[in-house]
Amino acid sequence: MGFGSIIAAMISVATILMASYVCSKGGFYMTDVLAGSVIEMQENKNEMVKTEIEIKGVSTDRVDILVSLQNTGSTKIGDFTYMDVIVTYQNESGNMKTVWIPYQESEILSRNRWTKANIVPDLINPGVFDPGEKMEVHIRLDSSDPIGNSSVNWLMVTVPNGAKASRYFSG
Repeated sequence: MGFGSIIAAMISVATILMASYVCSKGGFYMTDVLAGSVIEMQENKNEMVKTEIEIKGVSTDRVDILVSLQNTGSTKIGDFTYMDVIVTYQNESGNMKTVWIPYQESEILSRNRWTKANIVPDLINPGVFDPGEKMEVHIRLDSSDPIGNSSVNWLMVTVPNGAKASRYFSG
């Protein structure tokens, strides 16, 4: 019987060693995944810190809004599809409206859409909003629900990595 208890003890020790190996391997894997996520999050945050846009001017005819943006950061912005424009305005009947305006590639705008009118100077990387360049954004609201004459309105432009600029403007 002494030999049977030695075999049982060896199996128990082997099982304990195998279980501790599996647990430690899983812990190391989870730590590695978490560290990778933290590094990726920090890289995204660093990219966001380097990106800066500024709204230089806003003009409107109550349906169309022309926004002058300047890239004051050190990151180029090229994928306009992922840029968000949000406009909050008071319509003619005095109701507050908040509208998310998606990007539209063509220059003939549909309602509640925006497009880039032009980028100046656009010598390097044509079509990309490089640092130091100015871009005009043309926004078209729904003509059946225009901005009120004397209202104070607000708009925000957000680039794909989360950097944003906002400004109040008069109707």
